Amino acid sequence: MIVCAGNNETFDFATPIGVGLIDSAINLTRHCLVTKPEFLLFVGSAGSYGDHSINDIIESKTASNIELGFLDQRAYTPIDNVISAQTDDIKDIIVNCSNYITTSASAMEQFRGLGLGIENMEFFSVMRVAQVFGIPAGGVFCITNYCDQHAHRDFIAHHGFAKVLLREHLKEKGLIHSPKAQ
Repeated sequence: MIVCAGNNETFDFATPIGVGLIDSAINLTRHCLVTKPEFLLFVGSAGSYGDHSINDIIESKTASNIELGFLDQRAYTPIDNVISAQTDDIKDIIVNCSNYITTSASAMEQFRGLGLGIENMEFFSVMRVAQVFGIPAGGVFCITNYCDQHAHRDFIAHHGFAKVLLREHLKEKGLIHSPKAQ
């Protein structure tokens, strides 16, 4: 099953599950209760913490939920905030997730210093739901922006082309097919 966030980030080959950690978890859980998929693949945009460039395609099976409050030691969590379905020895790019978009270059550098690579709002929820239901899962992302003061402006500027690149990547991987000519 291929899923995406929704709102302006939809694809005709993917089921929208909602934007952010909460809506995506609720809606994906509903889907899994009705029909448990054999595999979950999340497709969406992401911001880079600096090591990945705009329009890069990133595949990952590892998500984290490390909030900005952690960076200045003003918050802690009792939950396991890193989930991985990675099974081989290849170093996976960690996708950090929050209901908030990072817009600080210094926070971006701190996240990168923690070993986090990119940022997406929904992926942690997808990986957690997959973990609970025992479903293999992963994600494919296209970088639309850096997580700095220009994050929103750059996301808007690059989002349309990112959706095209994601579609082409999935076609190349054989995960989706072009509609047959009539």
